[in-house]
Amino acid sequence: MATLVTFHAHPDDESIACGGVMRKAHEDGHRVVLVVATRGEEGEVVEGVLADGEPLWQRRVAETHAAAEVLGADRVEFLGYRDSGMMGEPTNTAPDSFWTAPVEEAAQRLAAILTEENADVLTCYDDNGGYGHPDHIQVHRVGMRAGELAGTPRVFQQTMNRDMFVAGVAAAAELGMEPTELTEEEVARMSTMGKPAAELTASVDVTKYLDAKRDAMAAHASQISESSRFLSIPPEAFAYLFGTEWFIRAGQGPGITETDLLAGIGTR
Repeated sequence: MATLVTFHAHPDDESIACGGVMRKAHEDGHRVVLVVATRGEEGEVVEGVLADGEPLWQRRVAETHAAAEVLGADRVEFLGYRDSGMMGEPTNTAPDSFWTAPVEEAAQRLAAILTEENADVLTCYDDNGGYGHPDHIQVHRVGMRAGELAGTPRVFQQTMNRDMFVAGVAAAAELGMEPTELTEEEVARMSTMGKPAAELTASVDVTKYLDAKRDAMAAHASQISESSRFLSIPPEAFAYLFGTEWFIRAGQGPGITETDLLAGIGTR
């Protein structure tokens, strides 16, 4: 049995980014550990979800545990930092925000879990955090350093296939989606999301686990409603967007050289 530790910024990130590899690892007989840096205090709340007086962080923690159960996680841990909000917001520098946490301190917290679990594989994010969110960028910095401190054999940076994403937007009608006119700002933002296909070294086909991935995303009801752009799209479009999970591992490539993050490590 191998151990996969997957590290994320906020509740729901795990389901969107790595839900497939988590469920695959579970079904392949491996141990799955989910670590989340923050409790997602700054998330935008779906209207009508929270009870009167219910704090968002409390709901998001419960949603994380529900999603983790769907994905087969054996353990869920929060590092204890505060959600920093989007880049440029005053919350970036709030007390205990993840963005302002010393990398070495946060990495030691994560490394302690990696060491305790004798982790074989760690996932974090690419150096831009996928799309430039401060907490996602910090997940990259902290994750990479923690992997060094713990001596984790394989560290994968989860990302998006930028070329595939852009092509999918252009072919939206063929995927059963309404074509959308993009503004110049949206086009510019898309050009910085994820990484070009040429930089990716691992792709995992998770189409077999799409039902679990969708159910895990739906478990985060305070953030992802059934009418959201993620859950309301046709099955073909959902499979296109979420059926492959993409990663970069230093020392691999060029091109895709791995299709299973835990290949060759062993099972029960």
